[in-house]
Amino acid sequence: MAENEYIQLSRDCEVVQIPSGTKATLPKGSKVRIAQSLGGTYTVMTEYGYMVRISGEDGDAIGKEKISAVPSPEALKDKSLEDLVWDQLRTCYDPEIPINIVELGLIYDLKITPLAKPEGSFKVDVKMTLTAPGCGMGDALRRDAQEKIARLPNVGEVNVELVWEPAWNQSRMSEAARLKLGIM
Repeated sequence: MAENEYIQLSRDCEVVQIPSGTKATLPKGSKVRIAQSLGGTYTVMTEYGYMVRISGEDGDAIGKEKISAVPSPEALKDKSLEDLVWDQLRTCYDPEIPINIVELGLIYDLKITPLAKPEGSFKVDVKMTLTAPGCGMGDALRRDAQEKIARLPNVGEVNVELVWEPAWNQSRMSEAARLKLGIM
């Protein structure tokens, strides 16, 4: 299949509309073209010009393998919980920008605290922002981060909060992200 060819959905598929963040269902037989495949999700363009995000777990609907967001045992080996949380956050991508939320500078704070029960479990609190306060994908990005962190071993609670202070600006981006976007 050529890169720009449309793929016909093999079944109904839940999607998130970009940039509104509204959930919808594309029916079986809908035609889509993959625009981006990063972080366990697919950003696709419909035949009508709408951009939507498909979960990696629904990859089979577009003829791709299902992508699990659960880290492999090898990825968990010899890492601190904080490092594992940062690794998970690096798998969360803005569906319109091929850069993860860590490199975009959207993560403002990360705290890990022990929970009383169950013993050995932890609460993870993350404060993150968006590139623009009106971004409709904010809740989808927040939910993506929260769900991926919750899959880590010993994580009992996760709270990902959207904050607006200080306001995000391009100086928060990593050098690699600025280079990739041609901003220097």
